[in-house]
Amino acid sequence: MSIPKKPMNIPKTPRTLTKNASTVPKTDGTSIADEKPTLLLVDDDVDFLSVLAPAMTKRGFLVTTATSAESAFAIAQQETPEYALVDLKMAGNSGLVLVRQLSSLQAGTHIVVLTGFASITTAIEAIKLGATHYLAKPVDADEIVAAFGKKTGNSEVELAVNPLSIDRLEWEHIQRVLTEHDGNISATARSLNMHRRTLQRKLGKNPIKD
Repeated sequence: MSIPKKPMNIPKTPRTLTKNASTVPKTDGTSIADEKPTLLLVDDDVDFLSVLAPAMTKRGFLVTTATSAESAFAIAQQETPEYALVDLKMAGNSGLVLVRQLSSLQAGTHIVVLTGFASITTAIEAIKLGATHYLAKPVDADEIVAAFGKKTGNSEVELAVNPLSIDRLEWEHIQRVLTEHDGNISATARSLNMHRRTLQRKLGKNPIKD
């Protein structure tokens, strides 16, 4: 993952998260508050974490990493992070489960969910469960910092003109049913009246881009 050389501007007044929480750090490596804000990075891609963790440290965060939702929740129970970046698709519990758990520990935690398989359904569910923003891979450190600083949506975003393709609609439907069954592939396959291996093949493919 490449990290841009030039830092981007961060909103001057991001929302604080806890009583003594510090705000989003400046991209020059200095923190707006006295203490560095805590950041939990959760992704089963070890290489991605090895690049992102030092990049976020340089941007003023106190970084902790985890490679599964289960280990991330155990860490959060010891000390609730002010910020969290959560990959949605991991072995074991999904990122959606972790988003719900982190929100239950501290409703003010800024959670950005990250995935290589962008889906309308998973994005909506992540927001419902407590995430504050949603990013599709590949992303860089500055995009993540900017996402942490966002408090509202963008009313100027360009609206799609063309309807979704049949393949994309099928992908979205599968994602919705999978979410309804808490990521259980066997239960989802039964609900869709689809062979489990067929469903796994479909889930293993990138969604069709429209």
